[in-house]
Amino acid sequence: MNGEVGVKFGLLGEKLGHSVSPQIHAELGDYEYLLYEKAPCEVEGFLRSGEFDGLNVTIPYKQAVMPFCAELSETARLVGSVNTIIRRADGTLFGDNTDFYGIGYLLDKVVLEGRRGRRPVHFGGGKTVVLGSGGSSLAVQAALRGGGAVDVVVVSRTGDNNYENIDRHRDALHLINTTPVGMYPNTGTSPIADLGVFQNLRAVVDIVANPAITELMFQAEERGIAAYGGLTMLVAQAKRAAELFLSTEISDEKIDEIAGKVERQTKNIVLVGMPGCGKSTVGKALARLMGRKFVDSDELIVEAAGKPILEIFAEDGEAAFRALESQVLQDICKQSGLVIATGGGIVTRRENFNVMRQNSTVVFVDREISELAVEGRPLSQNGGIEALAAVRLPIYKQLADFVVKNVGVEETAEEIYRLILEVR
Repeated sequence: MNGEVGVKFGLLGEKLGHSVSPQIHAELGDYEYLLYEKAPCEVEGFLRSGEFDGLNVTIPYKQAVMPFCAELSETARLVGSVNTIIRRADGTLFGDNTDFYGIGYLLDKVVLEGRRGRRPVHFGGGKTVVLGSGGSSLAVQAALRGGGAVDVVVVSRTGDNNYENIDRHRDALHLINTTPVGMYPNTGTSPIADLGVFQNLRAVVDIVANPAITELMFQAEERGIAAYGGLTMLVAQAKRAAELFLSTEISDEKIDEIAGKVERQTKNIVLVGMPGCGKSTVGKALARLMGRKFVDSDELIVEAAGKPILEIFAEDGEAAFRALESQVLQDICKQSGLVIATGGGIVTRRENFNVMRQNSTVVFVDREISELAVEGRPLSQNGGIEALAAVRLPIYKQLADFVVKNVGVEETAEEIYRLILEVR
């Protein structure tokens, strides 16, 4: 189909509001790529409609589409699921599985991480627990066994190996999540309540691509376990699908290049810092510079409460304000591609840390204490700015991916933009 006018590709799934696939495919070729969100009762009619030339298939249809394919690739038969469909010249459908390629690429990358100073993970040795039994799980299992893994255990909600008796696999060295638990918009949840049940765990792989850091990955991080997200797999399988769509070859070098670009585009930029350090003014300038939407969490708090922040403190107390602040933060940080200015006290609640980091680059906007504006800021006035700084400055620095000195609104925005472009 390479070079044809009017070819149409896309993604078939039940809920696709979280998908970054159109952005990925825009980097892979000059073709139309649409989201086809269909209810189960609509799938058969859609597949028979002739509306598309090629499809990727996601949850929950990777096995449901198989009976409608006139032919399956050897990989699709091996895996037992289809995530890529090509409409052939005679109108029949050919089913393939590029998840197999994608997870294989990701697992190879995990093994090779040792070359960049991290301990390599060899899935061929020791037990690997795979969470979930759907179409993605089948691809992961096939890729693991194809790579030499001999002890692969699948845990699902039903069956002999389930979440109620998962402690029987406490000796596992590797854990791979193939379920949608923790995926946008239901962020902050994990398929494993306590990762500590696995006493020898060396690596966690979560194939969820949005958010960038899932709750499961945070659990691993807190225990010093290497954790890897699903964006690389998503881009790798898309690259292989694009090769099938276009009957061409695309260099593997494009995978990391596109993954980095998509991550930069989709991650929010969260600005933290002392009250009066210029987060809002710098944030607005940065949003203009990058063509993004700007959000001020304090403004949303005022809107939600129906009264100014000073009145919230005076009438409801600080605890009520902080609870509302955390809820607003959760809502906005689930989104993608925003510039977000936060209140200076956002770091007073530990629960806010992972909320900010899950899908954002956190930037500490630093400013000399003597230059901070305190008017209209209750805690700055009542507690003293120096006392606040002593407590909060170390937290800002610990939380931030970057520390940028506010030397002027435009200059500071440009410096943040430059640092963002260098990520990955």
